Amino acid sequence: MADATSTPEEVGVGPWPGEWPDGEQWDPELLRDGDRRNVVDTYRYWRHDAIVADLDTHRHDFHVAVENWGHDFNIGSVIRTANAFNAKAFHIVGKRRWNRRGAMVTDRYQHEHHHPTVEDLVVWAAGAGTAEVGTAGAGATTDARPRGIPLIGIDNLPGSLPLETYDLPRECVLVFGQEGPGLSAPMREACEVVLHIEQFGSTRSINAGAAAAIAMHAWVRRNIFGQAVE
Repeated sequence: MADATSTPEEVGVGPWPGEWPDGEQWDPELLRDGDRRNVVDTYRYWRHDAIVADLDTHRHDFHVAVENWGHDFNIGSVIRTANAFNAKAFHIVGKRRWNRRGAMVTDRYQHEHHHPTVEDLVVWAAGAGTAEVGTAGAGATTDARPRGIPLIGIDNLPGSLPLETYDLPRECVLVFGQEGPGLSAPMREACEVVLHIEQFGSTRSINAGAAAAIAMHAWVRRNIFGQAVE
C-alpha cells in the first residue's frame, strides 16, 4: 500500500530526449513538452491528424451504430471500444448530442455520422459498401458500385439468434440500443437479423457497453483471425 506522500505514476512520456526526429507526423509541442495522451506507443508524439490518417489506412470493415434517444451514458463506452477495434466509423441515431464522457476523447480519432431517424440510417446503409461489377469481353472494365451493407442488431430478444454461432459478414453495421429498453421497435424491423449473447447467470441482460465489446470482438475473431463458427 502506498503511503500518503506517494504520487501516482505519470501517464505517457516526457519530452523527446535528444535530437528531434524528422517527419511531418511529429507534433513539435508534444516533442517539447511530452505526450500524456492515451495512445499506443506507435503514435507517441504524433499529430492528431496524422494519427487519424494512419488509422484510415487499415480500418476494419464493420461500422457501429448506437441509438441515442435519451442521452445514455453507456454510448461513450461503446464508442471507446469502437476505437480499440478500429471500426470503419460510428453512427449516432437519434439526438445529435450524446454523452461523450465515457469515450475518453477516443471519438476524435474516429469518423462520426449522425442519423436523426432509423430510416436515415437505413438509407445510408443501402448506399454503402462496394461491389466490383465487371463487363465481359474485349475492353472489359471493373466498376465499384454501392451494394449496401446489412444492419445487424445486438439485443436479447425473443427470436434472436446466438452471436456465438452466427457468421458475421465482413461488411456490416453492428447496431446497439440504449441501456434498458434496448433496440427500438423501428430499429428491430430495420435489422437483417438480431443476435443475442449467450448468458448463463441470473441477470436477464448485460451492460450495453460490455455487449458491444463482445460483439466487436466476435467480428474480429471471425473476419481477422478467420475463426470459423460452428
